Amino acid sequence: MQTKPVLSLEDVKKIAAAAEAEAKANNWAVTISVVDDGGNLLWLQRLDGAAPISASIAPAKAKTAALGRRETKIYEDMINNGRYSFMTAPVLEGMLEGGVPVMVNGQCVGAVGVSGVKSSEDVQIAKAGIAALGA
Repeated sequence: MQTKPVLSLEDVKKIAAAAEAEAKANNWAVTISVVDDGGNLLWLQRLDGAAPISASIAPAKAKTAALGRRETKIYEDMINNGRYSFMTAPVLEGMLEGGVPVMVNGQCVGAVGVSGVKSSEDVQIAKAGIAALGA
């Protein structure tokens, strides 16, 4: 039987706090979400001033990153480069840059999705959160 690490509540809080700090340091109003490796929501936080729609987009990005085990930018680029049929992929909804998987020892243990600013800035926030794990 194989074993793998899983995100604890403490891990999720570390990710969220670091992501929030990154967003606030840049005065970015965003929604931050953290999911487990199956895309199930563990954390959702909408900062003051974030658009209401970001509370739906951030978890969708996180879920897509977790299930695909890769950054959501890959899917967005695929579609933007003409592979439109990929938009019909089942289950995947957040195929926009801003979802980043949390990888530990080569295993995906979850993902962070951020929505509310430029996609590259969403990624910056997500990666700052993940870096707080020190994994």
